[in-house]
Amino acid sequence: MTYTNNPPAILFELANTREMQRLHDIGMHCGCDYANFSTYNNVRCNYPRYMHSIDVANIVWNFTHNITQAVAGLLHDIATPAFAHTIDFLYGDYVKQESTEDKTADIIQNSKEIMDILKRHSIKVEDVCDYHMYPIADNDTPMLSADRLEYTLGNGYIVHNMDLAEITAIYNDLTVAKNENAVDELCFKSAQVARKFVDLSLKNSYWFVSDNNRFAMQYLADLIKIAVTEKIISIDDLYTTETAVINRLKANRKTCELWDMYKKISAVAAADTKLSGVYSVNIPAKKRYINPLVLVNSQPQRICDIDESVREKINAFLSLDFNRWLYQTTP
Repeated sequence: MTYTNNPPAILFELANTREMQRLHDIGMHCGCDYANFSTYNNVRCNYPRYMHSIDVANIVWNFTHNITQAVAGLLHDIATPAFAHTIDFLYGDYVKQESTEDKTADIIQNSKEIMDILKRHSIKVEDVCDYHMYPIADNDTPMLSADRLEYTLGNGYIVHNMDLAEITAIYNDLTVAKNENAVDELCFKSAQVARKFVDLSLKNSYWFVSDNNRFAMQYLADLIKIAVTEKIISIDDLYTTETAVINRLKANRKTCELWDMYKKISAVAAADTKLSGVYSVNIPAKKRYINPLVLVNSQPQRICDIDESVREKINAFLSLDFNRWLYQTTP
């Protein structure tokens, strides 16, 4: 989908740098799509971080026409390691899932190519290495930002097989308004469209924290931990590509066997207590959800404040309990 017309040339220049091109081989689904879950067997196409980054930048540009903010949006995932947020699981960062952002400034500053482009356009590193500074690009849950908007609509099309016309209609209903903190935020013009967006967002929310995904991410994190501990791969290897990391795992007998087992996982079951002699995990999850603004008589309000049914849906999601042990089973 086209999120903007005539984006600035600097976005194309930066997108062609080596560091950004690496994101072609870093997936949006945190390595879960390498397992054998039916959800990932029926996607329309691959969904790399590169695609996500380009579209976040285009969304930011469309609503701000600010080059610096658009560049920050483009570069926000440049430090994403192989398997993305699975590496947060490796560090025990299950809930915030922010540990993988730590290297953003270093990667930008250590790239001569990127630094030359920024200097040529008179953009300072400190203005583009943290997209959290720009509320249209990113903000705190449950507000709506370009980042959350893109992966919601992106997964709607790629994973949930929504019609492109439906995606376009949602996007075209957006504007910018001042939220309750007097800060700019993406805002729907129509409550009907806002409700439809929340339904799509919650479909993603339940999927992100599903037993399948949580089990897969922890299994893969534990596999990576073994590989790092036994010096089969290094932490630096995680900042190459997923193909390169997988090839290293497959080159070692032990991790190759574990990787092959991972690829066969197709079903997960739950138990109240830890199973003896079986790989099982009990892990929390980051509950991603969105409570967007919508214009009511030209005034922005949270959809939950004006629609009880939406509020109940979101509260039902937030009440999910993950206190159970997950293990692989045969469907």
